[in-house]
Parts: sequence; C-alpha cells; structure tokens
Amino acid sequence: NYPEVFHYAPMHLYFVNTLFLVVPAIFGAIFTSSLAAYAFARLRAPGKKLIFYILLSTMMVPAFVTMIPTYILFAKLRWVGGFKPLVIPYLMGSAFYVFLLRQFFLTIPRELEDAAFIDGSSRLRTFTGIIMPLAKPVLATVTIFAFMASWNEYMGPLIYLSNKKQYVLSLGLQVFTQVNRQEWGLLMAASSMMVAPVILLFFFAQKHFVTGITMSGLKG
Repeated sequence: NYPEVFHYAPMHLYFVNTLFLVVPAIFGAIFTSSLAAYAFARLRAPGKKLIFYILLSTMMVPAFVTMIPTYILFAKLRWVGGFKPLVIPYLMGSAFYVFLLRQFFLTIPRELEDAAFIDGSSRLRTFTGIIMPLAKPVLATVTIFAFMASWNEYMGPLIYLSNKKQYVLSLGLQVFTQVNRQEWGLLMAASSMMVAPVILLFFFAQKHFVTGITMSGLKG
C-alpha cells in the first residue's frame, strides 16, 4: 500500500514542505526561546516580572481570536500565499517554551555561573558553555513540543497556502482522503506515514522528555 500512496499523491513533496515549517519551529524554540528564558531567569531589569506575566497571559488568548487580525496583517505585508506567515512567527519562539526553559534555568545553581565569571567568562560564553549543556533534558522536551506543533499544523497552512505544490502533510493527507475515500488500506498507510515520525521522535527522546517536564516544575 505504501508505494501506491505515492502514486495518488506527491507525499515526498508534502514531506519536504513540512520540513520548511518544522526546522524553523525547532530553531525558534531552542534559540530564541532559550535566550528569552535565560534573561527572565538570570538578568536583572526593571519590570521584568511584569513583562514575564504579560508574556504568560498571552497563552490564555485562543488562537482563533487573533486569526483574523493576524491574517489582515500578513495580507498587508503581502505574505499570504507563501510560507512566511507560517515560518517567521515560529522563529520568534513561544511563551510556553519560554516558561518551560525559565523554570528549568531557575533550578541551575548560580554558583556555576559565578565560578565561570570569576574565570573571566562572558555572559554569552557562560550561557552557551554551561547553561545550555545542562539544559539538554528541557531542550529535548521543547524540541518534541515544537516538532509536534509544526508537524501537525493544519489551520495555518489551510489559511495561507493556496498552491497545492506548497501543501504540507496535513493538507496533503486531507486531499488524499478526499480522493481515496473508500480505500481504507491506502488511508491507513498514508496516516501511518504522517504519525510515524512523531512516534519515533518521542521513542528516542522520551527519557529526556520526562526529565525535562519534571525538572521544569521544581522551582517557581
């Protein structure tokens, strides 16, 4: 059944298009969110807690509430019809990822950083050489969340992508379902191709995933 799936739909093209969303999402989750989380956890600035609470409050706003204003904004920027509305927001990270990473950074003893500063290490060098290696469990957790969110993204591509050659796996699976409604063997094969990468990622990273979730909730 698997070779027949590629006969009815260009699944390889959908897979490549999906990677265009997954890679920036993981990069934004790890790089951008970790920098923001480290600033909230370690740096001193007036109004830092207020800004952090405002950031957390954005998690309570449903995505459907901001869908129309966001579409209007991207339409004025002439981004509709391409990958920019789906890629650039992911590069900015996520409030949830910032929260998870900040909570983990708070569990790291400050003495490790103080020792590095005494040895002449800069703030950036300390962050990349000490903090990030210690944060591997929570980084694995964030990577899994970012991968799942972007891999299963459906509403965004449905709204912003109009060219079928730009379709991602979620949209491609819908098109495949419409064409092969009664071919249950083909439908199950296509669905398993969609789900398999997520299962494999979780299987290999489940140890770090559980540790990251646990450690992120130890200190507020």
